[in-house]
Parts: sequence; C-alpha cells; structure tokens
Amino acid sequence: MDEKPGKTQTTTSPEAKTSDNGLVRLNRYLAMAGIGSRRTCDSYILEGRIKVNGEVVDRLGTRINPDSDTIEFDGELIADTQELVYLLLNKPLRTVTTVKDEKKRRTVIDIIGASQRLFPVGRLDYNTSGALMITNDGEMAYFLIHPRFQVKKLYRVMLNKVIRPIDLHNFQKGIDLDGRMTAPCRAREMRRVGNRSYLEVELHEGRNRQIRRMFEILGYNVEQLHRHTFAGLTVQDMNEGEWRELSRKEVDRLKKMVEEQKDKVLDSEK
Repeated sequence: MDEKPGKTQTTTSPEAKTSDNGLVRLNRYLAMAGIGSRRTCDSYILEGRIKVNGEVVDRLGTRINPDSDTIEFDGELIADTQELVYLLLNKPLRTVTTVKDEKKRRTVIDIIGASQRLFPVGRLDYNTSGALMITNDGEMAYFLIHPRFQVKKLYRVMLNKVIRPIDLHNFQKGIDLDGRMTAPCRAREMRRVGNRSYLEVELHEGRNRQIRRMFEILGYNVEQLHRHTFAGLTVQDMNEGEWRELSRKEVDRLKKMVEEQKDKVLDSEK
C-alpha cells in the first residue's frame, strides 16, 4: 500500500482483518492501529472523531473492511506502517495515567515527552506508583489488558495497621466487588513497619482501584501502593519518573506471550 501525503502512520495487524467477509469491528481496528485501547477508541467513535470513507461514524459496533475502506482519526488518514515504540515508565505519584487530562494535571505522556502518538497500557491511579508500559502497539496493548489474558502484576502495599491472618486469607480467596467476586490472588506479609503491615500482592486481573477497595472492605486503608512488576517488566532498579525503552528480548517475550494467549482471548469474544 503506497503511503499517501498527510497520513498518520500506524500499524495494522493481519489479525485485525480476520473476520466474517473480511470485516472487522471499527474499535478493534483502531486499537490495533495504535490509536488507543479499545475502550478509548469507543469514546473517540462516540465523540465523532472517526470517519469512514469521508463520513463521520459515531455508532458503536460498526464494521469496516480494512482492505477497501478509508479510515480517518481527527482528520488524519490511518496508514499501514509505523515504527512501534515500547517503553517502561516508573510512574510517580500524583500523575494521571492518560494521554490528556481535562484538569491540566501532569500525565504519564507529559513525562515521556514523546512527539508521536503513544498511550499507556492499562492504568495506575493518581496515588499509585510503579511499572507502566507505554506504547503505540495497539494490538499488544489490547491483549495485555484483556481480562482473559491474566497478565501477572506484582504490588507492594503498606496498610494502616497489622493485617489479621483471617483477613489475609479472605483477601487471597476473593472479595465481592460490585456484585462479582475477585479472582483468587496471592498475598503475603513481607514485614511489619511499626504497627503496620507491608505486603506483596500478586494479581492477574485489574479492576478499578481493586487492591484499595478490597482492603477497604476488610477494614484497612492502603497508605502506599506501588506496582513493581507488570508482565515480567520490573522497575525495581529505576527511580520514580524514570523511563526506558524495552530491549528487543523483552519485546519478543511479550509478543510470544500474546501469541500464546491470543486464541483464548479471541474465542471469548465470539
């Protein structure tokens, strides 16, 4: 496909084109083209920022043909090639995990200072620090944050008091959040700091403010929350606010992880 002037160069995957009659959901195509997560792309569609063959499309569930349809985002054509970027940030506290913030707070993209369109993989809340991957590879991002992928995330947690063994057991067994039980997880008390417990928690799902809400239900407040590992990527030797490019070995490992889990994820969407 020849590059056209003014095109935004992004990446589309052959996987994005495997659907009935060659059609694929628009939000999935946009996500795999590096525009953002599928949920973010849904918002862009509803905001009227996407055009298909010159016409604004603001209806979710729209299907397109990547081989014949022309797709625009904010007036720029989506092309087929782009250099993919994979970064790891040790997110500092009081930073928003978004591309832009309406309240003008500092975002993780502000820290990176990238000139190209990048977006965070998943989310860490405003008062949580730690490992955050940033990329323009929409396909990889989509699968890494998909609930069926179950990527491993390791956290260090400081509670406001010493945790009781029964509460630690119940935390690992699962807590009812919004009418749905959390998946079993691992948690251990690493040490005590005065009259407070310092824990390590391993999760394989990522609901909104999950760790904080789980402990709140059990009667504890989380005073500090730091994610030191995401999908095998660790920030233990990085200062807060520091970021780096992933090595080729790390990228290849993530791609292998995605390929191994892709069929399971796609089957769940049928």
